[in-house]
Amino acid sequence: MKAKWIIAGVGVLVVAGAMPWVVGYVTEQQWQVVTRELNQAQPFVQMQTDDYRRGFFGSELDGVVTVLNPESGETRPIAYRAKVTHGVTGSLIDFKPVDGWTPDGAEWFQERPRLTLETRLWGTAVLELDVPAIAINNPESGESLRTSGGIARIEVSDTGSQAEALVVWPQLSFSGPDMSIRVNDFRVEHDMAHLNGDVWTGTMVASVASVALTSPEAPPLTIEDLQSRSSTEANANGERLDSRLSIEAGKVRYEDQAYGPHKVVFALENLDVASWSALTTSVAELQGMALASDAGSPEAFERQMAAMGQVNVAMRDLSAAGFSVGFPELTIDTPEGELTGSLVISHPELTADQKAEMLMVMQQLTGEMNLSVPSVLAEDYPAVRMQLAPLVKQGLLVTEGDRLVLAARLNDMVINVNGQEIPLPPLF
Repeated sequence: MKAKWIIAGVGVLVVAGAMPWVVGYVTEQQWQVVTRELNQAQPFVQMQTDDYRRGFFGSELDGVVTVLNPESGETRPIAYRAKVTHGVTGSLIDFKPVDGWTPDGAEWFQERPRLTLETRLWGTAVLELDVPAIAINNPESGESLRTSGGIARIEVSDTGSQAEALVVWPQLSFSGPDMSIRVNDFRVEHDMAHLNGDVWTGTMVASVASVALTSPEAPPLTIEDLQSRSSTEANANGERLDSRLSIEAGKVRYEDQAYGPHKVVFALENLDVASWSALTTSVAELQGMALASDAGSPEAFERQMAAMGQVNVAMRDLSAAGFSVGFPELTIDTPEGELTGSLVISHPELTADQKAEMLMVMQQLTGEMNLSVPSVLAEDYPAVRMQLAPLVKQGLLVTEGDRLVLAARLNDMVINVNGQEIPLPPLF
């Protein structure tokens, strides 16, 4: 009996001793898959592995990350080197830029930042960026950036179908000759789950304790308790999608007075998941074509026209399935009273025969818009009066008591605004 336990113990030791080699092999395969999928998913960040030297207890790899600026089309290559440590159940990859974290002669960090990727055999990966305090000065422009230490962390699990992100930065400040900005307690938490194609569900909460803006030419402005919340949920057995985004500010302080709360809500409801996925994929492909090196060639033009056709088909399918989109809630507190409003546009679900007869998306669109503004805003503030005066003159804003009101309805490609009918041109 004792011999059996000894043999079992020896077997365990042999397996445990061999695990770093197994982990190293799996890590190399996972790295190749991840970089390939990342490069195929988007054109903005491309990863290239020039050399992967796998050992028993550790590995080393060299590569280049190429970052594309979507506005200018310029690319910036960043060479990196990474050290991989193999454990029994996973690996730890420590990345370092070959040219360092700062330009030559600059001292931005009190300590060296650390970028690591921790992987597990069962498909979990954690990418973490730990940044110490930053101090950047530009003597020529008189601008400076100061931040406390912060952390950004992304955990991916279930073979890439689940993801959790966390960003925490206690303090950030930017100062220049014309404006200074200070942000306190910036935090983002994001949970995502893959649904279908490019569609993900989940929740996101971003918050800032305060944002303070100061300028030599204007009184200080402070926004307190700023929060952004979003949620995306699948319904009807994953065939429909509801998404909602709200942005709220508890108080806005200006000239020794505080106003609030303020809130705006954006909502997408009852989207067909398959059509929405096709639309987002087609739009992403169209954007990628516009950034391609041969974007001006005749062949690229033909590909762009084909992609535009896919966008139109996806938009048509999405509309025929029925949806609702808009801003169901808008509330802004002012010294003179609340500004309130809402805007919702809907398209009904069509039968197969109705879809076949569908010429334009706009034919079946219906909508409502309401806006209520304190009249004193236009009376006491010249800048507001200049914006609202044309609407009042045209009858789009009418006086009701001490408020200016807009009530609009959309039906049969005609907008009725306070009794005035405005035909819409056939745009799409």
